[in-house]
Amino acid sequence: MASAIYPGSFDPVTMGHLDIIKRSAKIFDFVYVAVAVNSNKRPVFTTEQRIKYLQAATQELKNIEIVTINGLLVEAAKKFNAGIIIKGLRAISDFEFEFQMALMNKKLGEDVETLFMATSTSYSYLSSSLVKEVARLGGSIKDLVPPVVHDEIFSQLRG
Repeated sequence: MASAIYPGSFDPVTMGHLDIIKRSAKIFDFVYVAVAVNSNKRPVFTTEQRIKYLQAATQELKNIEIVTINGLLVEAAKKFNAGIIIKGLRAISDFEFEFQMALMNKKLGEDVETLFMATSTSYSYLSSSLVKEVARLGGSIKDLVPPVVHDEIFSQLRG
């Protein structure tokens, strides 16, 4: 059974993330969507909130599981027996950073491969940071985040 892991901060989950998750679920037998706990970042949403939002947005997908990871991604991939790390790319600037990370992950775990998946063009501009900024300034995030979590995300960011 081919399993993959798709890591991210998901602060908050966007339609771009959901696009990569759904497409990955079609390719792999099982996908772990891994909410990264990074002490260097100060997320707006708690780990529990991010997990809740992801679970709500992906409830129809039967071959995924939302997990948390803390530490090296390649170690998490090994822990979950996921031979593939999925990385979504929006632009060339994403590739430069992610390529370097992929090489390091290969050095740390030669049995773990990285798959780069281009984001659908309709979401190529989208990032969690932009969603948070638009919501804070009172703009509409209606088509930027999954509908099932829109109101909760919007109210917290505007709160």
